[in-house]
Amino acid sequence: MKMKLLFATLAVTVTPSLALAMGCGFGHEKTDTVAISCAEGSVYSAEAQSCVPLTTG
Repeated sequence: MKMKLLFATLAVTVTPSLALAMGCGFGHEKTDTVAISCAEGSVYSAEAQSCVPLTTG
């Protein structure tokens, strides 16, 4: 009887910790993108990975 109580207590204690171990990253792909806004007159360049001045021509 003591062994059953020990295992039940352990299961109740560990289960929430395992559920939280997944964190916020669960279900998110690495391909998720974030919207980036640049100042007026510039545009985001994936190549430079920053905002660059907008060129005309």
